[in-house]
Amino acid sequence: MIFSKEIIPMCIYCKSGKKIVTNDDIICEKKGIVRADFSCKKFVYNPLNRIPPKKKAESEQFTKEDFEF
Repeated sequence: MIFSKEIIPMCIYCKSGKKIVTNDDIICEKKGIVRADFSCKKFVYNPLNRIPPKKKAESEQFTKEDFEF
């Protein structure tokens, strides 16, 4: 999924974009300050900018018997 060819171009995933800490905007080397969901024709995907989704917590509760031999 991270290296999928079907990535939607967005500045938040672009090689030229860096996230601004104070809000959700992006500083682009090519376009300046833009929204995170903006994209342009200079888009180059950088998988290191992508934050993977968090895993869902397991709904099962373990008991002491689960760990006994």
